[in-house]
Amino acid sequence: MFCLITFRKRHFALSITTLTLICIFLSSCSSYFKKKENIVPLARVGENFLYGEDIAVYITNGMSESDSASFVNNYINTWASKQLLLSKAKINLQEDKLQKFDALVADYRTDLYTRAYKEALVLKGSDSLISKDQLANFYAEEKENFKLKERILRIRFVALPKNFLNKGEVSKRLKNFEKEDVSYLDSIGVQFTKLHFNDSIWVRASRVAAEIPPIGFENQDRYLKKSQFFELEDSIGVYLGMIEEVKDINEIAPMSFVVPTIKQVLLNRRKINYLRKLEIEIIDEAIKDKEFEVYTKD
Repeated sequence: MFCLITFRKRHFALSITTLTLICIFLSSCSSYFKKKENIVPLARVGENFLYGEDIAVYITNGMSESDSASFVNNYINTWASKQLLLSKAKINLQEDKLQKFDALVADYRTDLYTRAYKEALVLKGSDSLISKDQLANFYAEEKENFKLKERILRIRFVALPKNFLNKGEVSKRLKNFEKEDVSYLDSIGVQFTKLHFNDSIWVRASRVAAEIPPIGFENQDRYLKKSQFFELEDSIGVYLGMIEEVKDINEIAPMSFVVPTIKQVLLNRRKINYLRKLEIEIIDEAIKDKEFEVYTKD
């Protein structure tokens, strides 16, 4: 390969080493692009080619050599089948259907790109913090929309093995639940099969029934009542529970129970408003820069 370099007399002459490096670099670049042009495809259907790099992204490190070979073979056959069916479809389907499908594909492609771009902009530019005042104000304004569709309650309970010897002491401590009682129950907690001491959290009755099998839909009114203590038993063990508070169906849900829902609603509203503002700004900027014009007939 010839390397031609010209320079005026007032320039310093390039060294032999520099010339050599330039020639080697240009030669290697030429070789590289030649190789890219001459990549051998794995398969061809009509004018469409399948290359190894199209499949490489699907090959995982955990695949054995035989698994990889099998996967590649199956991929080629699947690809060929789709290409052949596509070519047949383009020949045999009516033109109006082909145009409709092409438009749908174009719309779907546009939606994918724009949706991903919008999400990236929202993550970067939209505030995700919701203040306590915002939560409280929304709850006060929308209380009627937070009527319960299921009973909820605040409860503490333990499940004991059937042969547990000190059940009476546990019952007494669970009822009192003063600081020393909590310390005592915590100290022997490894002997319980289940425990739930956080009675400040509201839980659904269905969740309680799932944790305490003797409680079902038919006997909830009997056992799941405010200030109710219960002792129930089944073939697995004994369940001791103390109900602190209950909210029934159609009552307004406590704010603490619906905070996650309120946060999501407020964030969705903020996201929608942000995207609307963004779309307006994009259009205004495009009009200003003469990148967007609407042609109307006089």
